[in-house]
Amino acid sequence: MPSYIVVGGQWGDEGKGSIIAYLAMHDKPEVIARGGVGTNAGHSVFVNGKKYAVRQLPTGFVHKDARLLVGAGVLVDPEVFFYELEHLKDFNVKERVGIDYRCTVIEPEHKELDRTNSYLHGKIGTTGSGCGPANADRVLRRARQAKDIKELEPYLTDVAAEVNDALDEGKLVLVEGTQGFGLSLYFGTYPYVTSKDTSASAIASDVGLGPTRVDDVIVVFKSFPTRVGAGPFPTEMSQEEAERLGLVEYGTVTGRRRRVGWFDFEFARYSARINGATILAVTMLDKYDKDAFGVTDFDKLPAKAKEFIAEIEEKVGVPVGLIKTGPELEHIIDLRENI
Repeated sequence: MPSYIVVGGQWGDEGKGSIIAYLAMHDKPEVIARGGVGTNAGHSVFVNGKKYAVRQLPTGFVHKDARLLVGAGVLVDPEVFFYELEHLKDFNVKERVGIDYRCTVIEPEHKELDRTNSYLHGKIGTTGSGCGPANADRVLRRARQAKDIKELEPYLTDVAAEVNDALDEGKLVLVEGTQGFGLSLYFGTYPYVTSKDTSASAIASDVGLGPTRVDDVIVVFKSFPTRVGAGPFPTEMSQEEAERLGLVEYGTVTGRRRRVGWFDFEFARYSARINGATILAVTMLDKYDKDAFGVTDFDKLPAKAKEFIAEIEEKVGVPVGLIKTGPELEHIIDLRENI
């Protein structure tokens, strides 16, 4: 069975949570592993009309038979972790989750520094979740790991071993990324970026997945990209224009209003290329064309929406295999053939 990775192609908030939740319910992977930075990124998903927002655990929690894993490259905040165990108790995540014992722990002092440092929180616009300072301590080799926290002991595991064992046994593995390509420490709009790489290669590394074991990379784009915090945004529109188009959004973690822009085909092509995209997912198509709302049959999409999808495929050079047309999981057109 294959493994595949889902990452954001813009500046985060692309709607990865809903795409991942759909894939988890549709493909029913036996293992779902989360890579990425840590609790500075939130995924939101609607299940039966109820919104669930997670910052630590995999968004694939909606598939109740999957093993849920948090890779060694991810920062762990015990406070957030235990909150989410309770928040998601209806999905029995407590019995299914494993944290890599090598995860670096976010300490209270990391969060305090992140919230009070004028450069990080003021100029760069960090979330205040402590991820940057925690990663700095990791690089300085003085951070504590999950294995050093007694309360986490029942949940500790070797995620890399579990992921590779699952593939050896022919099981399907879904790997979740967080944030977006434009926020990559290496390839993003430095210094207005996060504290590590967010490309598909890094997400694979976070969970101990070698490059030869990745079968597909799904890169998620939003029809109107958004960005929270400071930093370059070449196609940004005014707040007045965003309001006129009904594009007012707020960040899952920060609650800050998102900046909104027009789709950037050149940036999307570069993002898809560096991520090694094999499939694209396009979300918020109903915001681009209101007549696309709720449509789940590609042939029934209005002409404007189809033309936009065709333009993306032509200019980005990768087929669009998933199209989200509304807030619920079922409002997704699935055109994939190779997963």
